Amino acid sequence: MTDIKSMNQAEMADYFRELGEPAFRAKQVFQWLHRGAVSFDDMTNLSKGLREKLSGSCYITAPVVERKQVSAQDGTIKYLWKLRDGNCIETVLMRYHHGNTVCISSQVGCRMGCAFCASTLGGKVRNLTPSEMLDQVLFTQLDSGVPISNIVLMGIGEPLDNFDTVMRFLELVNHPDGLNIGMRHISLSTCGLVEKIDKLADLRLQLTLSVSLHAPDDETRSRIMPVNKAVGVERLFDTCHRYFEKTGRRISYEYAMIDGVNDSDWQADLLAKHLKGTPGHVNLIPLNEVKESPLKPSRRVEAFQKRLEQHGITVTVRRKLGGDIDASCGQLRRKAMQGT
Repeated sequence: MTDIKSMNQAEMADYFRELGEPAFRAKQVFQWLHRGAVSFDDMTNLSKGLREKLSGSCYITAPVVERKQVSAQDGTIKYLWKLRDGNCIETVLMRYHHGNTVCISSQVGCRMGCAFCASTLGGKVRNLTPSEMLDQVLFTQLDSGVPISNIVLMGIGEPLDNFDTVMRFLELVNHPDGLNIGMRHISLSTCGLVEKIDKLADLRLQLTLSVSLHAPDDETRSRIMPVNKAVGVERLFDTCHRYFEKTGRRISYEYAMIDGVNDSDWQADLLAKHLKGTPGHVNLIPLNEVKESPLKPSRRVEAFQKRLEQHGITVTVRRKLGGDIDASCGQLRRKAMQGT
């Protein structure tokens, strides 16, 4: 059986030609799929014979809501979706004054092992498909009734560890016959897979690259982010500088504030030194506590921010949404895995 929703229109046109059907059927089916059709029987402008033919050779992905939490504080919605194989992933809908943002997952689980993240508990199970990534945007919008204008790839998984799938997802979600969400409304987060960042830079996409930095020195970063042992902070920043030179796109550096670990003045000074000469933006993140982790939220967020600003660095503190639900990444899936 073929995952037809993971095809782009050109592949779909070739597929219909192989079935002895005209190529224009590709656009019709593509539009149906990207409106949320869950059965070929819904596609009323196709002949009954073609619908039966497609039903016998293709499947349409459609996740099922396993759990759903809605914040009474700010309207944030957290979904735990069950996939065809029984695995679960998380998606979060966040409301901002500039539009509604959906945070999606790229893998079932994660193998990066960051100490402060619940997503990595249990390791990586598998990569998502392009259709499973697209479904998170599509069915979040359909279920909530809230129009989505922005996407962040910051949910469960490391997007650049599933590079080809993520690139296909970006192509699909950007298509004018689909959801038509522009690249400048999409942010992709990575823990720092430098070869893949270079590969992404060569594509010169106009998305926003967010680097999960979380420490400016090797000793600290390697302790909380195992990926750093193979990369190193200096190499990571060299790669980020090349990315800016190729794309002209300013990078956002994500920095979870951890008490007594990465929140000292000397670390703020070192971070500013790394950023000198290249436009960049630092997004300080108040840490969400993970029960299994000994790491605690920093009490020096404001002081750290002021220290960076004294060096001329652009800094924001992420607004904390969904404080009354399991809004931080991986928490709802972890509860489902534990049966709680």
